[in-house]
Amino acid sequence: MLLFNNKEIRYMSLFKYLVLGAAVAAGVSYATRKREDGRSLMDDLSEKAPEWMDKAKQYADQLKGQYQHATSAVRDESVPTENPPY
Repeated sequence: MLLFNNKEIRYMSLFKYLVLGAAVAAGVSYATRKREDGRSLMDDLSEKAPEWMDKAKQYADQLKGQYQHATSAVRDESVPTENPPY
């Protein structure tokens, strides 16, 4: 038993895309709206993006160092075997 026929499904799909488009338009409008100081949210984001990229790179380098330190400790503790037992 079908709850919806094909025509109703097409209308629901169209309605879904209309709602999605309206939400995107509202989001863009909000992000680009100027405040009292003459700046928008997009202006703030584009100004702070390089600073955030530098912080992300530093964090990534820190994680790489921790990972390399952890793997080298495991590698040093392992017993080298010329012929594995299997």
